[in-house]
Amino acid sequence: MNILGITPARGGSKTIPRKNIREIAGKSLIAWTIEAASASRLLNTYVVSTEDAEIASVAKRYGAEVIDRPRKLASDRATTLSVMQDVLRKIPADIVVLLQCTSPVREEGLIDKCIQTFLDAKADCLATGFICNLYEWGSYDNKRRQDLKGWFHDDGNVYVMKAQNILKGELWGKKREQLTISRAQNFEIDEEFDFWLNEQILTNQRTWKSQQ
Repeated sequence: MNILGITPARGGSKTIPRKNIREIAGKSLIAWTIEAASASRLLNTYVVSTEDAEIASVAKRYGAEVIDRPRKLASDRATTLSVMQDVLRKIPADIVVLLQCTSPVREEGLIDKCIQTFLDAKADCLATGFICNLYEWGSYDNKRRQDLKGWFHDDGNVYVMKAQNILKGELWGKKREQLTISRAQNFEIDEEFDFWLNEQILTNQRTWKSQQ
């Protein structure tokens, strides 16, 4: 069984220009994901998919294999699904683990825990996330927040999927597994505030580890 990790990293980020290689807590953003993938014992192969020469250079510097992405798959309209399909046509696999640069905070062992949980559940897909109690204003009448049931929100940190479904154009499949993870790992980077917040978490974690 071949378990393939994929990190999509295009060069045309609009909200935060050159986001994927911008420094955060002492290293390029993409480096945090590459290092987490490198520490996995269950990933057989791990690649970064990019069309950008500078991103490719940084990824290789941190030890990642790089797959050249076609320019047509690097536009604002290109989907993550199409990028994964492109990689799978070049590197056949049974399971795909999507590891996005925008989630730099991953506790040790998280990736392998996700893969093992996926395998044990015989799932079609698995997503990390948290139980969200946020609802549209006016939709919850007079209920207290603690009385709201809440719903699982995928946080973008780790996704595990069957490769055969991806090649058929499906992301999730029928049997979907969810893994609730610590709050510090839930924050994706979509805007400047998110970048600042993740940097505080990473810096604090590093300080805490150095004091152990």
